[in-house]
Amino acid sequence: MADKHELYAEGEKLKDEGKDEEAIEKFLEVVQADEAFALPHFALAVLYGKMGDHEKAVKHGERACELDPNDPFSFTAMSVTYQRAYAGTQNQEYIHRAEDAMRRAHGIQGG
Repeated sequence: MADKHELYAEGEKLKDEGKDEEAIEKFLEVVQADEAFALPHFALAVLYGKMGDHEKAVKHGERACELDPNDPFSFTAMSVTYQRAYAGTQNQEYIHRAEDAMRRAHGIQGG
């Protein structure tokens, strides 16, 4: 059986080929193999957001941030995920969360 990094690479290849649904299946397979591997959660956040499933996008983005809480990129990406969720739903809560995530990213960068 392929290891999580090989499965993740397969998912990235599918994503790059525009096979979003197949890529989601592959990234979910990676998460099933190792739920604590942050990268497939980031990828799922992007793909679900692209497909308009903002609830799942937010769920996976937040999990990625939990798994990698000291990486400012995690929170910058989460801010973007929240902004896209707001654009797709008009739910004001997402804007507040986007601002909080950006503050967190700046806080990590600053020190």
